[in-house]
Amino acid sequence: MARPNGDSASQQRPAYEQARDELTELVRRLEAGGLTLEQSLQLWERGEQLAAICEDWLEGARARLAAAMARNDDPGPGQQRDPRAPEGAGPAGEPRTSARPEHGAPF
Repeated sequence: MARPNGDSASQQRPAYEQARDELTELVRRLEAGGLTLEQSLQLWERGEQLAAICEDWLEGARARLAAAMARNDDPGPGQQRDPRAPEGAGPAGEPRTSARPEHGAPF
């Protein structure tokens, strides 16, 4: 799915937070039970749409973070990367913090 932009199709697409909140409410309703099969199927289908929208927003966010991190790896004009710096360090050799937890981290 393409990342939302200014076209008419994306005007109808909810923001990430709206899609996430609607999906959360939808799951709550499904888990509560008491729905007909048809109602459950309709909610499931809407949930699939909302999950795809959320994933699309998250993919866009990941791409933006990767681009920002790549810019930080590039020392820029007139600057040289410290050759003694460990791999993944910033241009002056200072450590960078990762946007993702280390392997084995609890979250």
